Amino acid sequence: MIVRNLISLALGIPAMWLALRFNMHMFQLNGYINREQNEWLRRNSHLQWILRFAAGLGLIRMGGTVVLKQPWFDMAADILIWLTLIVIILVYRLLREMNSKKPLKFTPRVKRMVASDIVICLVLLIVPAIIIGRDGVRTLAGFPLSGYMAFITGMQLHFNKWANTVNRPIEKGVNDHYINDAKRILKENPDLTIIGVTGSYGKTSVKFYLETLLRQKYRVLVTPESYNTPMGVVITIRKFLKPAHEIFVCEMGARYVGEIKELCDLVHPHHGIIASIGPQHLDTFGSIENIKKTKFELAEAIPEGGMLFLNGDNEYINEMLSERKGSKQVYDSPVLYYSQGSGRGYRASDIKISNHGTEFTVNAPDGESERFSMKLVGGHNVINVMGAIAVAHELGIPLAELRIPVRKIQSVPHRMEMKNHGDVTIIDDAFNSNPIGSKAAVETLALMDGMRILITPGMVELGEDEAEYNRKFGTYAADCCDRIFLVGRKHTEPIKEGILSKGFPEKHLEVFDNVQDAISRAYAVKTDQHKYILLENDLPDNY
Repeated sequence: MIVRNLISLALGIPAMWLALRFNMHMFQLNGYINREQNEWLRRNSHLQWILRFAAGLGLIRMGGTVVLKQPWFDMAADILIWLTLIVIILVYRLLREMNSKKPLKFTPRVKRMVASDIVICLVLLIVPAIIIGRDGVRTLAGFPLSGYMAFITGMQLHFNKWANTVNRPIEKGVNDHYINDAKRILKENPDLTIIGVTGSYGKTSVKFYLETLLRQKYRVLVTPESYNTPMGVVITIRKFLKPAHEIFVCEMGARYVGEIKELCDLVHPHHGIIASIGPQHLDTFGSIENIKKTKFELAEAIPEGGMLFLNGDNEYINEMLSERKGSKQVYDSPVLYYSQGSGRGYRASDIKISNHGTEFTVNAPDGESERFSMKLVGGHNVINVMGAIAVAHELGIPLAELRIPVRKIQSVPHRMEMKNHGDVTIIDDAFNSNPIGSKAAVETLALMDGMRILITPGMVELGEDEAEYNRKFGTYAADCCDRIFLVGRKHTEPIKEGILSKGFPEKHLEVFDNVQDAISRAYAVKTDQHKYILLENDLPDNY
Protein backbone atom coordinates (compact mmCIF):
# COMPACT_ATOMS: atom_id res chain seq x y z
CA MET A 1 0.00 0.00 0.00
CA ILE A 2 2.86 2.40 0.80
CA VAL A 3 4.44 1.84 -2.63
CA ARG A 4 1.12 2.45 -4.36
CA ASN A 5 0.60 5.64 -2.35
CA LEU A 6 4.07 6.87 -3.33
CA ILE A 7 3.26 6.26 -7.00
CA SER A 8 -0.04 8.12 -6.55
CA LEU A 9 1.79 11.09 -5.01
CA ALA A 10 4.47 11.08 -7.72
CA LEU A 11 1.81 11.30 -10.43
CA GLY A 12 -0.89 13.19 -8.52
CA ILE A 13 1.14 16.21 -7.36
CA PRO A 14 2.28 17.32 -10.87
CA ALA A 15 -1.15 16.53 -12.34
CA MET A 16 -2.88 18.56 -9.63
CA TRP A 17 -0.44 21.46 -10.05
CA LEU A 18 -0.81 21.60 -13.84
CA ALA A 19 -4.62 21.51 -13.58
CA LEU A 20 -4.53 24.18 -10.86
CA ARG A 21 -2.19 26.37 -12.92
CA PHE A 22 -4.26 26.16 -16.11
CA ASN A 23 -7.56 26.94 -14.39
CA MET A 24 -5.97 29.74 -12.37
CA HIS A 25 -4.69 31.20 -15.65
CA MET A 26 -8.19 31.17 -17.13
CA PHE A 27 -9.56 32.64 -13.90
CA GLN A 28 -7.07 35.49 -14.12
CA LEU A 29 -8.07 36.17 -17.75
CA ASN A 30 -11.70 36.20 -16.61
CA GLY A 31 -10.92 38.93 -14.08
CA TYR A 32 -11.21 36.71 -10.96
CA ILE A 33 -14.98 36.92 -11.35
CA ASN A 34 -16.71 33.67 -10.33
CA ARG A 35 -19.71 34.06 -12.63
CA GLU A 36 -17.47 34.71 -15.64
CA GLN A 37 -15.39 31.65 -14.79
CA ASN A 38 -18.57 29.59 -14.52
CA GLU A 39 -19.68 30.83 -17.93
CA TRP A 40 -16.25 30.06 -19.38
CA LEU A 41 -16.41 26.53 -17.94
CA ARG A 42 -19.87 26.08 -19.43
CA ARG A 43 -18.77 27.24 -22.88
CA ASN A 44 -15.64 25.07 -22.76
CA SER A 45 -17.06 22.00 -21.03
CA HIS A 46 -15.56 19.77 -23.73
CA LEU A 47 -12.04 21.02 -23.03
CA GLN A 48 -11.59 19.61 -19.52
CA TRP A 49 -13.76 16.49 -19.44
CA ILE A 50 -10.70 14.58 -18.22
CA LEU A 51 -10.81 16.49 -14.91
CA ARG A 52 -14.46 15.66 -14.34
CA PHE A 53 -13.64 12.03 -15.10
CA ALA A 54 -10.73 12.12 -12.62
CA ALA A 55 -12.88 13.63 -9.85
CA GLY A 56 -15.56 10.98 -10.32
CA LEU A 57 -12.98 8.21 -10.49
CA GLY A 58 -11.43 9.47 -7.25
CA LEU A 59 -14.76 9.38 -5.44
CA ILE A 60 -15.42 5.83 -6.69
CA ARG A 61 -11.98 4.72 -5.50
CA MET A 62 -12.42 6.16 -2.02
CA GLY A 63 -16.02 4.98 -1.73
CA GLY A 64 -15.17 1.51 -3.02
CA THR A 65 -12.47 1.15 -0.39
CA VAL A 66 -15.08 1.63 2.33
CA VAL A 67 -17.93 -0.36 0.77
CA LEU A 68 -16.35 -3.22 -1.17
CA LYS A 69 -13.23 -3.88 0.92
CA GLN A 70 -11.78 -5.90 -1.99
CA PRO A 71 -8.00 -5.81 -2.74
CA TRP A 72 -8.63 -6.53 -6.44
CA PHE A 73 -10.85 -3.45 -6.72
CA ASP A 74 -8.25 -1.26 -5.01
CA MET A 75 -5.50 -2.42 -7.38
CA ALA A 76 -7.57 -2.08 -10.54
CA ALA A 77 -8.81 1.38 -9.52
CA ASP A 78 -5.27 2.53 -8.71
CA ILE A 79 -3.99 1.49 -12.15
CA LEU A 80 -6.85 3.30 -13.89
CA ILE A 81 -6.21 6.41 -11.80
CA TRP A 82 -2.48 6.35 -12.57
CA LEU A 83 -3.20 6.19 -16.29
CA THR A 84 -5.67 9.07 -15.95
CA LEU A 85 -3.12 11.20 -14.06
CA ILE A 86 -0.52 10.53 -16.75
CA VAL A 87 -2.97 11.69 -19.43
CA ILE A 88 -3.71 14.84 -17.38
CA ILE A 89 0.00 15.63 -17.08
CA LEU A 90 0.49 15.29 -20.84
CA VAL A 91 -2.66 17.25 -21.78
CA TYR A 92 -2.09 20.15 -19.39
CA ARG A 93 1.58 20.48 -20.28
CA LEU A 94 0.44 20.89 -23.87
CA LEU A 95 -2.27 23.39 -22.89
CA ARG A 96 0.31 25.41 -20.97
CA GLU A 97 2.50 25.66 -24.07
CA MET A 98 -0.46 26.60 -26.27
CA ASN A 99 -1.85 29.27 -23.94
CA SER A 100 1.01 31.74 -23.91
CA LYS A 101 -0.39 34.93 -25.47
CA LYS A 102 -0.86 36.46 -22.04
CA PRO A 103 0.89 34.15 -19.53
CA LEU A 104 -0.30 33.62 -15.98
CA LYS A 105 1.14 36.28 -13.69
CA PHE A 106 1.89 35.06 -10.19
CA THR A 107 0.65 38.22 -8.50
CA PRO A 108 0.27 38.35 -4.71
CA ARG A 109 -3.44 37.68 -5.22
CA VAL A 110 -2.75 34.54 -7.25
CA LYS A 111 -0.26 33.34 -4.63
CA ARG A 112 -2.87 33.81 -1.90
CA MET A 113 -5.45 31.87 -3.93
CA VAL A 114 -2.97 29.06 -4.59
CA ALA A 115 -2.29 28.87 -0.83
CA SER A 116 -6.03 28.71 -0.10
CA ASP A 117 -6.47 26.07 -2.80
CA ILE A 118 -3.82 23.90 -1.11
CA VAL A 119 -5.46 24.42 2.29
CA ILE A 120 -8.79 23.25 0.82
CA CYS A 121 -7.03 20.16 -0.54
CA LEU A 122 -5.50 19.38 2.86
CA VAL A 123 -8.84 19.79 4.62
CA LEU A 124 -10.38 17.33 2.18
CA LEU A 125 -7.57 14.88 3.03
CA ILE A 126 -7.74 15.16 6.80
CA VAL A 127 -11.52 14.93 7.24
CA PRO A 128 -12.16 11.70 5.25
CA ALA A 129 -8.91 10.17 6.55
CA ILE A 130 -10.14 10.63 10.12
CA ILE A 131 -13.58 9.25 9.26
CA ILE A 132 -12.17 6.19 7.54
CA GLY A 133 -9.67 5.64 10.34
CA ARG A 134 -12.41 5.68 12.97
CA ASP A 135 -14.36 3.10 11.01
CA GLY A 136 -11.36 0.83 11.22
CA VAL A 137 -11.29 0.29 7.46
CA ARG A 138 -7.96 2.04 6.95
CA THR A 139 -5.50 3.71 9.19
CA LEU A 140 -4.29 7.15 8.14
CA ALA A 141 -1.15 5.54 6.70
CA GLY A 142 -3.30 3.22 4.63
CA PHE A 143 -5.56 5.93 3.25
CA PRO A 144 -6.19 5.44 -0.55
CA LEU A 145 -4.15 8.41 -1.81
CA SER A 146 -4.77 7.53 -5.45
CA GLY A 147 -8.48 8.32 -5.07
CA TYR A 148 -7.73 11.47 -3.12
CA MET A 149 -5.18 12.76 -5.68
CA ALA A 150 -7.55 12.04 -8.56
CA PHE A 151 -10.38 13.85 -6.77
CA ILE A 152 -8.46 17.03 -5.88
CA THR A 153 -6.92 17.12 -9.36
CA GLY A 154 -10.35 16.99 -10.97
CA MET A 155 -11.76 19.54 -8.56
CA GLN A 156 -9.26 22.15 -9.74
CA LEU A 157 -12.11 23.08 -12.07
CA HIS A 158 -13.75 24.73 -9.05
CA PHE A 159 -11.21 25.15 -6.23
CA ASN A 160 -9.97 28.51 -7.57
CA LYS A 161 -13.51 29.91 -7.24
CA TRP A 162 -13.81 28.48 -3.73
CA ALA A 163 -10.44 30.02 -2.83
CA ASN A 164 -11.55 33.33 -4.30
CA THR A 165 -14.70 33.28 -2.15
CA VAL A 166 -12.78 32.35 0.99
CA ASN A 167 -10.20 35.08 0.33
CA ARG A 168 -12.74 37.80 -0.44
CA PRO A 169 -12.45 39.60 2.94
CA ILE A 170 -8.64 39.45 2.70
CA GLU A 171 -8.63 40.77 -0.86
CA LYS A 172 -11.00 43.59 0.06
CA GLY A 173 -8.75 44.58 2.93
CA VAL A 174 -5.64 44.51 0.75
CA ASN A 175 -7.34 46.46 -2.06
CA ASP A 176 -8.75 49.05 0.35
CA HIS A 177 -5.28 49.59 1.82
CA TYR A 178 -3.72 50.21 -1.61
CA ILE A 179 -6.65 52.34 -2.80
CA ASN A 180 -6.48 54.54 0.30
CA ASP A 181 -2.73 54.89 -0.17
CA ALA A 182 -3.27 55.97 -3.81
CA LYS A 183 -5.87 58.51 -2.69
CA ARG A 184 -3.41 59.83 -0.13
CA ILE A 185 -0.75 60.29 -2.82
CA LEU A 186 -3.21 62.18 -5.03
CA LYS A 187 -4.17 64.46 -2.14
CA GLU A 188 -0.50 65.25 -1.62
CA ASN A 189 -0.38 66.51 -5.23
CA PRO A 190 -3.20 69.11 -5.28
CA ASP A 191 -1.84 70.89 -8.37
CA LEU A 192 -1.96 67.73 -10.48
CA THR A 193 -4.43 67.94 -13.41
CA ILE A 194 -6.16 64.61 -14.00
CA ILE A 195 -7.65 63.70 -17.38
CA GLY A 196 -9.87 60.65 -17.65
CA VAL A 197 -10.02 58.82 -20.99
CA THR A 198 -12.65 56.21 -21.76
CA GLY A 199 -14.38 54.65 -24.75
CA SER A 200 -15.48 51.32 -26.14
CA TYR A 201 -12.42 51.45 -28.41
CA GLY A 202 -9.65 53.94 -29.18
CA LYS A 203 -9.08 55.01 -25.57
CA THR A 204 -5.59 53.51 -25.30
CA SER A 205 -4.54 55.13 -28.58
CA VAL A 206 -5.96 58.53 -27.55
CA LYS A 207 -4.14 58.24 -24.22
CA PHE A 208 -0.74 57.68 -25.80
CA TYR A 209 -1.29 60.29 -28.54
CA LEU A 210 -2.23 62.79 -25.86
CA GLU A 211 0.93 61.95 -23.92
CA THR A 212 3.05 62.72 -26.98
CA LEU A 213 1.38 66.08 -27.52
CA LEU A 214 1.19 67.28 -23.90
CA ARG A 215 4.89 66.60 -23.34
CA GLN A 216 5.56 69.68 -25.44
CA LYS A 217 4.66 71.79 -22.45
CA TYR A 218 3.97 69.59 -19.41
CA ARG A 219 5.46 66.76 -17.36
CA VAL A 220 2.98 63.96 -18.00
CA LEU A 221 2.21 60.56 -16.49
CA VAL A 222 -0.09 58.10 -18.26
CA THR A 223 -1.34 54.72 -17.14
CA PRO A 224 0.99 52.20 -18.88
CA GLU A 225 -0.12 49.62 -21.45
CA SER A 226 -3.81 48.85 -20.80
CA TYR A 227 -3.78 49.57 -17.06
CA ASN A 228 -7.40 50.73 -16.96
CA THR A 229 -8.87 48.91 -13.94
CA PRO A 230 -8.98 50.27 -10.37
CA MET A 231 -5.98 48.23 -9.28
CA GLY A 232 -4.10 49.05 -12.48
CA VAL A 233 -4.63 52.76 -11.80
CA VAL A 234 -3.65 52.29 -8.15
CA ILE A 235 -0.40 50.57 -9.19
CA THR A 236 0.35 53.45 -11.58
CA ILE A 237 -0.18 56.09 -8.89
CA ARG A 238 1.77 54.29 -6.16
CA LYS A 239 4.65 53.24 -8.39
CA PHE A 240 5.08 56.04 -10.92
CA LEU A 241 3.44 59.30 -9.79
CA LYS A 242 6.03 61.92 -8.70
CA PRO A 243 5.56 65.43 -7.30
CA ALA A 244 7.07 66.82 -10.52
CA HIS A 245 4.21 65.51 -12.65
CA GLU A 246 1.76 68.17 -13.80
CA ILE A 247 -0.77 66.05 -15.69
CA PHE A 248 -1.99 62.50 -15.11
CA VAL A 249 -3.79 60.89 -18.06
CA CYS A 250 -5.84 58.02 -16.67
CA GLU A 251 -7.32 55.40 -18.99
CA MET A 252 -10.64 54.05 -17.71
CA GLY A 253 -11.96 50.67 -18.83
CA ALA A 254 -15.17 48.88 -17.93
CA ARG A 255 -17.05 45.65 -18.55
CA TYR A 256 -19.96 46.31 -16.17
CA VAL A 257 -22.16 49.28 -15.30
CA GLY A 258 -20.66 51.36 -12.49
CA GLU A 259 -17.00 50.56 -13.15
CA ILE A 260 -16.19 53.97 -14.70
CA LYS A 261 -17.80 55.66 -11.70
CA GLU A 262 -15.61 53.55 -9.43
CA LEU A 263 -12.50 54.82 -11.22
CA CYS A 264 -13.77 58.42 -11.11
CA ASP A 265 -14.38 58.13 -7.36
CA LEU A 266 -10.76 57.02 -7.06
CA VAL A 267 -8.97 59.72 -9.10
CA HIS A 268 -11.59 62.54 -9.38
CA PRO A 269 -10.75 63.68 -12.95
CA HIS A 270 -10.74 67.38 -13.79
CA HIS A 271 -11.34 66.79 -17.51
CA GLY A 272 -12.60 63.84 -19.50
CA ILE A 273 -12.54 62.36 -23.01
CA ILE A 274 -15.12 59.90 -24.33
CA ALA A 275 -13.41 58.57 -27.45
CA SER A 276 -16.19 56.28 -28.62
CA ILE A 277 -19.21 54.24 -27.69
CA GLY A 278 -20.03 51.00 -29.50
CA PRO A 279 -20.89 47.31 -29.19
CA GLN A 280 -18.00 46.04 -27.09
CA HIS A 281 -18.26 43.60 -24.14
CA LEU A 282 -21.95 43.16 -24.83
CA ASP A 283 -21.88 39.79 -23.10
CA THR A 284 -21.17 41.51 -19.76
CA PHE A 285 -22.89 44.87 -20.30
CA GLY A 286 -26.03 43.23 -21.64
CA SER A 287 -27.09 46.10 -23.91
CA ILE A 288 -25.79 49.11 -25.80
CA GLU A 289 -27.83 51.31 -23.43
CA ASN A 290 -25.78 50.04 -20.50
CA ILE A 291 -22.57 50.79 -22.41
CA LYS A 292 -23.72 54.35 -23.11
CA LYS A 293 -24.70 54.86 -19.49
CA THR A 294 -21.37 53.52 -18.24
CA LYS A 295 -19.18 55.64 -20.53
CA PHE A 296 -21.09 58.76 -19.54
CA GLU A 297 -20.31 58.08 -15.88
CA LEU A 298 -17.10 59.95 -16.72
CA ALA A 299 -19.10 62.94 -18.00
CA GLU A 300 -21.10 63.03 -14.77
CA ALA A 301 -17.90 63.06 -12.70
CA ILE A 302 -16.32 66.13 -14.34
CA PRO A 303 -16.54 69.06 -11.87
CA GLU A 304 -17.68 72.58 -12.65
CA GLY A 305 -14.99 74.33 -14.67
CA GLY A 306 -13.68 71.10 -16.14
CA MET A 307 -13.86 70.20 -19.82
CA LEU A 308 -15.60 67.24 -21.45
CA PHE A 309 -14.29 66.23 -24.89
CA LEU A 310 -16.59 64.12 -27.08
CA ASN A 311 -16.17 62.37 -30.41
CA GLY A 312 -18.77 64.26 -32.42
CA ASP A 313 -18.82 61.61 -35.15
CA ASN A 314 -19.99 58.83 -32.86
CA GLU A 315 -23.70 58.10 -33.24
CA TYR A 316 -24.12 56.64 -29.75
CA ILE A 317 -22.50 59.68 -28.12
CA ASN A 318 -24.83 61.97 -30.05
CA GLU A 319 -27.80 59.79 -29.08
CA MET A 320 -26.81 60.04 -25.43
CA LEU A 321 -26.53 63.82 -25.62
CA SER A 322 -29.97 64.06 -27.27
CA GLU A 323 -31.47 61.91 -24.52
CA ARG A 324 -29.87 64.09 -21.84
CA LYS A 325 -31.15 67.28 -23.47
CA GLY A 326 -34.62 65.78 -23.69
CA SER A 327 -34.55 65.05 -19.97
CA LYS A 328 -33.05 68.52 -19.25
CA GLN A 329 -30.08 66.84 -17.59
CA VAL A 330 -27.04 69.03 -18.27
CA TYR A 331 -23.37 68.90 -17.29
CA ASP A 332 -21.53 71.46 -15.18
CA SER A 333 -18.52 71.23 -17.53
CA PRO A 334 -18.37 72.75 -21.03
CA VAL A 335 -18.69 70.17 -23.81
CA LEU A 336 -16.11 70.33 -26.60
CA TYR A 337 -16.49 68.23 -29.74
CA TYR A 338 -13.98 66.93 -32.23
CA SER A 339 -14.94 65.43 -35.58
CA GLN A 340 -14.09 64.87 -39.22
CA GLY A 341 -15.70 67.11 -41.83
CA SER A 342 -18.51 69.46 -40.86
CA GLY A 343 -19.58 69.69 -37.26
CA ARG A 344 -19.08 71.54 -34.02
CA GLY A 345 -15.86 72.23 -32.16
CA TYR A 346 -12.58 70.93 -33.56
CA ARG A 347 -12.95 69.79 -37.17
CA ALA A 348 -10.63 67.82 -39.44
CA SER A 349 -10.95 68.69 -43.13
CA ASP A 350 -9.20 68.03 -46.44
CA ILE A 351 -8.11 64.55 -45.27
CA LYS A 352 -5.68 62.77 -47.58
CA ILE A 353 -4.78 59.15 -46.80
CA SER A 354 -2.16 56.99 -48.49
CA ASN A 355 -0.21 53.91 -47.54
CA HIS A 356 2.59 56.22 -46.41
CA GLY A 357 0.58 58.26 -43.91
CA THR A 358 -2.20 60.81 -43.47
CA GLU A 359 -2.57 64.56 -43.91
CA PHE A 360 -5.41 66.71 -42.61
CA THR A 361 -6.27 70.25 -41.59
CA VAL A 362 -7.51 71.08 -38.09
CA ASN A 363 -9.93 73.96 -37.62
CA ALA A 364 -10.26 75.04 -33.98
CA PRO A 365 -13.34 76.77 -32.47
CA ASP A 366 -11.27 79.94 -31.88
CA GLY A 367 -10.61 80.24 -35.63
CA GLU A 368 -7.07 78.90 -35.54
CA SER A 369 -6.24 76.48 -38.36
CA GLU A 370 -3.23 74.28 -39.10
CA ARG A 371 -2.19 71.54 -41.55
CA PHE A 372 -0.92 68.29 -40.01
CA SER A 373 0.78 65.18 -41.33
CA MET A 374 1.42 61.91 -39.52
CA LYS A 375 2.75 58.43 -40.15
CA LEU A 376 -0.47 56.76 -39.02
CA VAL A 377 -2.76 55.44 -41.74
CA GLY A 378 -6.55 55.46 -41.74
CA GLY A 379 -9.49 57.74 -41.04
CA HIS A 380 -10.09 56.15 -37.65
CA ASN A 381 -6.64 57.35 -36.58
CA VAL A 382 -7.52 60.90 -37.63
CA ILE A 383 -10.44 61.06 -35.19
CA ASN A 384 -8.32 59.71 -32.32
CA VAL A 385 -5.49 62.18 -33.00
CA MET A 386 -8.10 64.94 -33.27
CA GLY A 387 -9.20 64.18 -29.73
CA ALA A 388 -5.63 64.52 -28.48
CA ILE A 389 -5.13 67.76 -30.43
CA ALA A 390 -8.33 69.24 -29.00
CA VAL A 391 -7.28 68.53 -25.41
CA ALA A 392 -3.71 69.77 -25.91
CA HIS A 393 -4.90 72.99 -27.56
CA GLU A 394 -7.46 73.70 -24.83
CA LEU A 395 -4.67 73.21 -22.28
CA GLY A 396 -2.71 76.04 -23.84
CA ILE A 397 -0.59 74.58 -26.65
CA PRO A 398 -1.02 76.43 -30.00
CA LEU A 399 -1.87 74.29 -33.01
CA ALA A 400 1.36 75.35 -34.75
CA GLU A 401 3.40 73.94 -31.87
CA LEU A 402 1.60 70.60 -32.20
CA ARG A 403 2.64 69.95 -35.81
CA ILE A 404 5.98 68.33 -34.96
CA PRO A 405 4.69 66.14 -32.09
CA VAL A 406 1.79 64.95 -34.30
CA ARG A 407 4.38 63.93 -36.89
CA LYS A 408 6.22 62.01 -34.15
CA ILE A 409 3.16 60.00 -33.05
CA GLN A 410 3.85 56.27 -33.24
CA SER A 411 1.40 53.41 -33.62
CA VAL A 412 0.32 51.88 -30.32
CA PRO A 413 1.55 48.25 -30.17
CA HIS A 414 -0.93 45.79 -31.72
CA ARG A 415 -3.26 48.61 -32.82
CA MET A 416 -2.82 49.07 -36.59
CA GLU A 417 0.93 48.88 -36.02
CA MET A 418 2.89 48.73 -39.29
CA LYS A 419 5.86 46.32 -39.34
CA ASN A 420 7.95 46.10 -42.50
CA HIS A 421 9.71 42.85 -43.36
CA GLY A 422 11.23 43.20 -46.80
CA ASP A 423 8.53 42.66 -49.41
CA VAL A 424 5.92 42.03 -46.68
CA THR A 425 4.28 44.58 -44.37
CA ILE A 426 2.44 43.29 -41.32
CA ILE A 427 -0.40 45.49 -40.09
CA ASP A 428 -0.77 44.34 -36.50
CA ASP A 429 -4.25 45.08 -35.18
CA ALA A 430 -4.26 41.99 -32.98
CA PHE A 431 -4.88 43.52 -29.55
CA ASN A 432 -8.59 43.90 -29.89
CA SER A 433 -11.41 43.89 -32.38
CA ASN A 434 -14.88 45.39 -32.45
CA PRO A 435 -17.46 45.95 -35.19
CA ILE A 436 -16.47 49.55 -35.94
CA GLY A 437 -12.72 49.07 -35.50
CA SER A 438 -12.63 45.93 -37.64
CA LYS A 439 -14.47 47.69 -40.47
CA ALA A 440 -12.02 50.61 -40.27
CA ALA A 441 -9.09 48.17 -40.30
CA VAL A 442 -10.08 46.40 -43.52
CA GLU A 443 -10.95 49.73 -45.15
CA THR A 444 -7.43 50.90 -44.29
CA LEU A 445 -6.04 47.69 -45.77
CA ALA A 446 -7.93 48.52 -48.98
CA LEU A 447 -5.83 51.69 -49.32
CA MET A 448 -2.63 49.69 -49.67
CA ASP A 449 -1.03 49.38 -53.10
CA GLY A 450 -0.26 45.67 -53.31
CA MET A 451 -1.71 42.28 -52.40
CA ARG A 452 -3.98 42.67 -49.39
CA ILE A 453 -4.32 39.65 -47.09
CA LEU A 454 -6.55 39.48 -44.01
CA ILE A 455 -5.92 37.01 -41.17
CA THR A 456 -8.61 36.97 -38.46
CA PRO A 457 -10.42 34.73 -35.96
CA GLY A 458 -13.29 37.22 -35.80
CA MET A 459 -14.76 39.06 -32.83
CA VAL A 460 -15.90 37.90 -29.40
CA GLU A 461 -17.72 39.27 -26.33
CA LEU A 462 -20.55 40.64 -28.47
CA GLY A 463 -23.42 38.83 -26.78
CA GLU A 464 -26.36 37.40 -28.70
CA ASP A 465 -25.57 39.44 -31.82
CA GLU A 466 -22.00 38.16 -32.12
CA ALA A 467 -22.68 35.97 -35.16
CA GLU A 468 -24.42 38.83 -37.01
CA TYR A 469 -21.58 41.26 -36.28
CA ASN A 470 -19.08 38.71 -37.60
CA ARG A 471 -21.20 38.10 -40.70
CA LYS A 472 -21.25 41.85 -41.47
CA PHE A 473 -17.50 41.96 -40.91
CA GLY A 474 -17.19 39.29 -43.58
CA THR A 475 -19.07 41.47 -46.08
CA TYR A 476 -16.73 44.41 -45.38
CA ALA A 477 -13.66 42.19 -45.69
CA ALA A 478 -14.81 40.80 -49.03
CA ASP A 479 -14.87 44.32 -50.50
CA CYS A 480 -11.38 45.21 -49.24
CA CYS A 481 -9.16 42.11 -49.46
CA ASP A 482 -7.50 39.96 -52.11
CA ARG A 483 -7.04 36.94 -49.85
CA ILE A 484 -8.77 36.10 -46.56
CA PHE A 485 -7.46 33.53 -44.08
CA LEU A 486 -9.80 32.68 -41.19
CA VAL A 487 -8.52 31.17 -37.94
CA GLY A 488 -10.81 28.66 -36.23
CA ARG A 489 -13.38 26.62 -38.11
CA LYS A 490 -16.48 26.91 -35.92
CA HIS A 491 -16.29 30.50 -34.70
CA THR A 492 -15.55 31.93 -38.17
CA GLU A 493 -18.53 30.32 -39.92
CA PRO A 494 -20.57 33.59 -39.86
CA ILE A 495 -17.59 35.52 -41.31
CA LYS A 496 -17.24 32.96 -44.07
CA GLU A 497 -20.95 33.27 -44.82
CA GLY A 498 -20.68 37.06 -45.11
CA ILE A 499 -17.59 36.85 -47.33
CA LEU A 500 -19.15 34.40 -49.79
CA SER A 501 -22.42 36.35 -49.89
CA LYS A 502 -20.48 39.15 -51.61
CA GLY A 503 -19.25 36.89 -54.38
CA PHE A 504 -15.71 36.69 -53.04
CA PRO A 505 -13.74 33.91 -54.85
CA GLU A 506 -13.90 30.83 -52.64
CA LYS A 507 -10.46 29.73 -53.81
CA HIS A 508 -9.01 32.86 -52.15
CA LEU A 509 -10.69 32.07 -48.82
CA GLU A 510 -8.96 29.55 -46.53
CA VAL A 511 -9.56 28.39 -42.96
CA PHE A 512 -6.82 27.37 -40.51
CA ASP A 513 -6.75 25.90 -37.03
CA ASN A 514 -4.18 28.39 -35.68
CA VAL A 515 -2.79 31.80 -36.57
CA GLN A 516 0.78 30.53 -37.12
CA ASP A 517 -0.38 28.31 -39.99
CA ALA A 518 -2.34 31.21 -41.49
CA ILE A 519 0.68 33.52 -41.35
CA SER A 520 2.92 30.87 -42.93
CA ARG A 521 0.40 30.45 -45.73
CA ALA A 522 0.23 34.24 -46.26
CA TYR A 523 4.01 34.42 -46.60
CA ALA A 524 3.92 31.52 -49.07
CA VAL A 525 1.42 33.19 -51.44
CA LYS A 526 3.27 33.94 -54.68
CA THR A 527 2.92 37.44 -56.12
CA ASP A 528 5.01 40.14 -57.79
CA GLN A 529 3.29 42.75 -55.63
CA HIS A 530 4.23 43.95 -52.15
CA LYS A 531 2.17 41.99 -49.59
CA TYR A 532 0.19 43.68 -46.82
CA ILE A 533 -0.97 41.23 -44.14
CA LEU A 534 -3.57 42.53 -41.67
CA LEU A 535 -3.72 40.62 -38.38
CA GLU A 536 -7.17 41.60 -37.18
CA ASN A 537 -7.79 40.45 -33.62
CA ASP A 538 -6.05 37.65 -31.76
CA LEU A 539 -8.37 35.85 -29.37
CA PRO A 540 -7.12 35.65 -25.77
CA ASP A 541 -6.17 32.29 -24.29
CA ASN A 542 -9.57 31.86 -22.62
CA TYR A 543 -11.13 31.75 -26.10
